[in-house]
Amino acid sequence: MSMLAKLSALFRGTAHDAAQGVVDANALKILDQEIRDADNAQGKARDDLAGLVARRRMAENELKSFGEQIAKYESSVRSALSQGREDLAREVAQRIAELETEIGTRGPLIEDMKAAEARLRTAIATTDQKIETLRREIDIVKVNDSVQRAQTSVALQSAGAQSRIGSAADSLQRIKQRQAINEEKLRAGQELEDKRTGADLDAKLREAGILPGHSSADDVLARLSARPVTVVTPMIGTSVPVDKDRG
Repeated sequence: MSMLAKLSALFRGTAHDAAQGVVDANALKILDQEIRDADNAQGKARDDLAGLVARRRMAENELKSFGEQIAKYESSVRSALSQGREDLAREVAQRIAELETEIGTRGPLIEDMKAAEARLRTAIATTDQKIETLRREIDIVKVNDSVQRAQTSVALQSAGAQSRIGSAADSLQRIKQRQAINEEKLRAGQELEDKRTGADLDAKLREAGILPGHSSADDVLARLSARPVTVVTPMIGTSVPVDKDRG
């Protein structure tokens, strides 16, 4: 195969794939249009059937009319013969023969028309059933397609939500890390400042009770227990300080 032939085959294959992709993407629209086309064809078939029925009935009415004419002319022939008018009777008989020939010709045609009507009615009924079945199947396919599109949308949204949640969690973690780093920086800065001013050493001395001005719980209890207690003498109504250490 020459290069040109290969390229031609490639282009045809690409065009076929592209066309098939378009058809697949618009399959439901195509099916709907095909159903409408079938409905239109059914409408045309019903019109044809109605026309056939009308023509057959007209033919039957004509045959009925021919029969009525024959009955009338037969009576006329008898009357002409009774009057000795054989020439007139022959003329009327000729007309009867023509009508009988017409009846013999049209009778089978009417039967053929009835058979055609039956076949057309059966075909129309069968096609109607197929169209209705196909229409129900298309409805089911449309529902399934809608459900699948909804599921796909939910799945995509869920995936997007998970991605956004993961991104938010990462951002939150970065914020926490940044805050922890800032807190450590502040603590380290305060420690350096305390060392520079001696505040850290003063804190240690206060905790040990060495730094003047520091009061512990024991110091407070000792001070309070050493204060003089005021005693009220009921007889003279005066208060006298009493030293608890003296008893």
